[in-house]
Amino acid sequence: MRHFFKIDPAKVLTDPEVEALLRSDTDGFIIGGTDLVTAENAAFCYERFMETDKALFLELSSEEMVLPFADRFLVPLVLNSPDSNWVVGQFSKALKRFSPHVPFKQIKPVGYLVLNGEAKVAKLTKADTELSKEDVAAYAELAERFLQLPVFYLEYSGKLGDVSLVRHVKGKLLGTELWYGGGIRSVHEARSMAEFADVIVVGNLIYENFSEALKTAEITR
Repeated sequence: MRHFFKIDPAKVLTDPEVEALLRSDTDGFIIGGTDLVTAENAAFCYERFMETDKALFLELSSEEMVLPFADRFLVPLVLNSPDSNWVVGQFSKALKRFSPHVPFKQIKPVGYLVLNGEAKVAKLTKADTELSKEDVAAYAELAERFLQLPVFYLEYSGKLGDVSLVRHVKGKLLGTELWYGGGIRSVHEARSMAEFADVIVVGNLIYENFSEALKTAEITR
């Protein structure tokens, strides 16, 4: 897999836009958002994409995001948040509420590193975004070698990141996949990040420039 669209349940997509996304060259979809996400709009959003034969993940950023009919989940662990609630707390609440009905085999834990201090997710999680290249590399090695996470995610959330940093981090990882998300606004930028990241995630562009967002999925060809 090389490309995902991230679908925000709190934002509007028309039926023709959903159909175009389903027909696109993307490898899959992540349903999730930072704010104004409810159990109701998450369920409605997920159901619109359920018939796809592409990968479909539900991002468990809060216990409200647990849907009984979803079967693949991403659990974000915000590694640079000083608040343990955003590292393990949200998921432990979900476990308490839904155990023993948690499908652990379908859950993929993701080590998030939030790098845009102006982003809503950074403010919500109080993430320390003032990190050097060496700091970021250390987090990558922590995610892989100590926490043994399958995915390490560089989250710029609305801001295009530093390609040289993505390249540097990729060089530190042996088996953990490197995912990148944030600020991609053209197929050229998508290809630049995909040169080093295993997976790129395109989100905001869907709602800012829909036709250009569709083109970013061409990197999978």
